[in-house]
Amino acid sequence: MTETSELCRLDRRKRAVVEAARALFIEQGFERTTLGDIVDRAGGSLATLYKVFGNKDGLLEAVVFEKAVSGADIIDSSVAGGGSPAQILHRIAEDLHAYFLDPEVVSLVRIVIGRSISDRDFVRRFFERTATRTQSALTTVLSVWQAEGVAMHGEPEALAEIFLDLIVSDLHAEAISHGLGLRHSSDRLRARTEFFLTGAKITDR
Repeated sequence: MTETSELCRLDRRKRAVVEAARALFIEQGFERTTLGDIVDRAGGSLATLYKVFGNKDGLLEAVVFEKAVSGADIIDSSVAGGGSPAQILHRIAEDLHAYFLDPEVVSLVRIVIGRSISDRDFVRRFFERTATRTQSALTTVLSVWQAEGVAMHGEPEALAEIFLDLIVSDLHAEAISHGLGLRHSSDRLRARTEFFLTGAKITDR
């Protein structure tokens, strides 16, 4: 067996383990899922799992950090769609909201919240790879617009934080309440985005 084919085989095995772990963590919860459960579903051996991921915590990081990408790519894609600043911000709100409220993302955030009690470093890394990068991307967009002469009331960094809070608050509420009493709709999201645009004094050009 060549080195290349061995690397491909190991990559497939790693992919199978991560997918099995993600499914089981969501179905059963992180604490109730054993490494044996994961191997039973993914195939392979515990020895390979320990070799690639180290332990259960290492596997959790692989699962969470793979799925919980930052919203920076989503923002870049939304901006690439073109339009006025107001139109683009509505698109960003819709795209981020759809991603953040994906049931799988919500489930993984619940796991992260649980882990925050015992592993602050893990949560810090999660925050840096997600919220920090997302806010930085939106701050950059607003700064570019401001430099191009788009009127706005407030500094780009503060406005980016406020805008994202309108969306991320739904993710946190969904994760904690399991959807009890929350009613998400496109009209509600549009109204909240319009409220932000009015307060920030950003209008169509």
